[in-house]
Amino acid sequence: MVPDEQARQQELTLPLTVITKTDISRLARELESLDEFLLQASATGPKSHMSLPKTSHSLEDLSAGAGLKLTDKSDRQNLKEKLEQLRDTAPVMHFSFAAEPQPQFLQKILEWLRKEIHPNVLLQVGLMPDIAAGCVVRTTNRYFDFSLRHNLKDKRSVLFEGIRGKD
Repeated sequence: MVPDEQARQQELTLPLTVITKTDISRLARELESLDEFLLQASATGPKSHMSLPKTSHSLEDLSAGAGLKLTDKSDRQNLKEKLEQLRDTAPVMHFSFAAEPQPQFLQKILEWLRKEIHPNVLLQVGLMPDIAAGCVVRTTNRYFDFSLRHNLKDKRSVLFEGIRGKD
């Protein structure tokens, strides 16, 4: 194998539609289904004219970005192994919001994180209605509170002085 091709085979760039570990598991299940379909199709022989099942845009983007063909058994196996490795080793950042964020917003956050922090970072999104606005971010060793609740707690004395000054 040529060195450039080897490096490309080892590198897996996740599309922005793959946000969570659940998305990776879904892609692995989709690959498994495609494997089963192609195995059954090969057992029936070339006389049947079956078309491939529809695959998700995420899986198509992932395989195209990795230079892998979904019809090639070794490429599918390679992709499955890489997905399993990612599911087990990719860094995960936990974001908690006051309300459910829009998918486009998450993709913008993810795009920045993958560019600046790690190319395969995944998100876990949760809800904390008591933060009012903003978000809370957790990693394995850091905690950042960018919430309105936290900001108001920090400015409590300023708020009380402002309220007393109005009397």
